Amino acid sequence: MTLPLNPAMAATDMPPVMEARRWLAGAVFTPERPLINVSQAAPVDSPPLGLRQALAEAALNDPAAHIYGPVLGLPALRAEIASQWSAAYGGAIAANQVAITQGCNQAFTAVMSTLAGAGDEVILPTPWYFNHKMWLDMQGVVTVPLATGRSLIPDAAEAAKLITSRTRAIVLVSPNNPGGVEYPAATLTAFRDLARAQGLALIVDETYRDFDSRSGMPHDLFTDPDWPETLIHLYSFSKAYRLTGHRVGAIVAASPRLAQVEKYLDTVAICPSQLGQIGALWGMRNLSQWLAGERAEILSRRAAMISGFKALPDWRLLGCGAYFAYVEHPFALDSDQLAKRLVQEAAILMLPGTMFQPAGNPDGKRQLRIAFANVDATGIAEMFRRLAALKL
Repeated sequence: MTLPLNPAMAATDMPPVMEARRWLAGAVFTPERPLINVSQAAPVDSPPLGLRQALAEAALNDPAAHIYGPVLGLPALRAEIASQWSAAYGGAIAANQVAITQGCNQAFTAVMSTLAGAGDEVILPTPWYFNHKMWLDMQGVVTVPLATGRSLIPDAAEAAKLITSRTRAIVLVSPNNPGGVEYPAATLTAFRDLARAQGLALIVDETYRDFDSRSGMPHDLFTDPDWPETLIHLYSFSKAYRLTGHRVGAIVAASPRLAQVEKYLDTVAICPSQLGQIGALWGMRNLSQWLAGERAEILSRRAAMISGFKALPDWRLLGCGAYFAYVEHPFALDSDQLAKRLVQEAAILMLPGTMFQPAGNPDGKRQLRIAFANVDATGIAEMFRRLAALKL
């Protein structure tokens, strides 16, 4: 007898990064041609020494680091986020409008659990972040794709045409994963105005905001004194301080919304990682200059990506920023087939656009995502050499 399986879970796609790793089975890489892995956007290096020492000190000498903490996170970290975000965005954010989560994926699932149920609709621009789509599928929430065309910038007027009585939220990611594009401030404002007029939530995921190429505020959404009525902001400490394994994310939202979020968090995790929060707080207080150096290095790699594609005229660079380049390939193969061939014939692992688009979407068959944050200038140059030599 087969045990029951939730049909919504059964209909959800498998995790793309895990699927791509299976393509490595049986592949042979050599010291002369090692694998260039541009499939995942997670830092692989350890946090800087000072942060590691702070974690070690807490692990050894702080008893509170090993017990349950507040469900919505450490008060000191919530207050620090409120203070620094208020200054960075020119707005007013209170500590009780901040919650800490086990990574930004949990921030998204927690917020979405308070907004939408089975049969409701949520608008996601395409190409989308696949974990957002997967969560909606698991919950029976209908994902409504918003095509962004070759600019990869969503249009609020086009989104307005997709709104129905079942629509509950619009989700934006900027700088974008997978597209790499940085949404103009005017785009975010237009979506805020649309969401407000329609009584919807506008969720803005800024996981990669620390690597935005622009100076100053990327938007002025928090300068609006009524921002809590519409805006829900998500963030991740994984990229800024290399805390991927410690799972620390954040939600900024109206305090009544966070009271509902607390129900979810208490049920699935009880509290965020204490050590991870201690590390995030130490990083916020001590690593601003170090983080500026990390940003400069990522921007240097971004420049190398843009330059490299100029030498590949048959490829089209659609977007490039933060950790990602999103490209259109010139081959007759669909991108999912091409991505597997790249492992065998070029020792390159990247993700096909089919993982970021609705099933059967023709754009996805022509597109690839390249996560270049873990590849230095030498590795980027070698990747372009291999791509230029491809004969398919």
